[in-house]
Amino acid sequence: MPICTTRDGVDLFYQDWGQGRPVVFIHGWPLNGDAWQDQMKAVADAGYRAVAHDRRGHGRSAPVFDGYDFDTFADDLDDLLTTLDLRDATLVGHSMGGGELARYIGRHGTGRVRSAVLLSAIPPLMLQGPDNPEGVPEEVFDGLRKGILDERSQFWRETAVGFLSANREGTRATQGNQDAFWYMAMAQRIEGGVRCVDAFAYTDFHADLAAFDVPTLVVHGDDDQIVPIDATGRKAAQLIADATLKVYEGGSHGIAMVPGDKARFNADLLEFLGR
Repeated sequence: MPICTTRDGVDLFYQDWGQGRPVVFIHGWPLNGDAWQDQMKAVADAGYRAVAHDRRGHGRSAPVFDGYDFDTFADDLDDLLTTLDLRDATLVGHSMGGGELARYIGRHGTGRVRSAVLLSAIPPLMLQGPDNPEGVPEEVFDGLRKGILDERSQFWRETAVGFLSANREGTRATQGNQDAFWYMAMAQRIEGGVRCVDAFAYTDFHADLAAFDVPTLVVHGDDDQIVPIDATGRKAAQLIADATLKVYEGGSHGIAMVPGDKARFNADLLEFLGR
């Protein structure tokens, strides 16, 4: 299997398809790189090189007990880009993967980066507070941790519904989408699941977004039941100097997975890559 070993000795599994200018996909919680296969095929077929890794403690990467913070995630991403010597890359981050992307730029700069895409992403800040009233109340994150620790298999089945907006009338989310979510979630180690909640609940990315100096596409659904658009996508687009915001009406958190929205996102991604 293709493996990148990080600076602290953790083995990360990655997929590397096609040839051309690199597009690096960074998955959300609690998924892994397989969540991007539709997008990886689309960009590889279009003449780009598609790369996606499994975050530490997720999928086929090492089942470590520590390192579940955004500084470490950003350093892991830097190790991957350095190991593969990827340059002029477009980074595409979904959900907490958008936080990993943002912290990478804040911590390592854009020397290897051509552009960025934030999809249903968590920056600048998820937690509700006096300066972020549109955010998510702390008790919601407490419930996520409790669900994982109490009985994570059933918790992931229930979480898939809101993640994909399968609870909405006329939803295009399929049972297959929900099954795929569950399968990937169960490949996340329990410690990683809990610790990632702490990371994406409390990490503030305002300073990281201020460091963006590359064109950035922000895509977010206005029915995102996991990462509310008013606390994240809309604000991120305002904070990034060269950002374009695209709002998908009725779009779920799982835009890249659900039929219809998936095709629209693939088209928007390819159009953005061609600029």
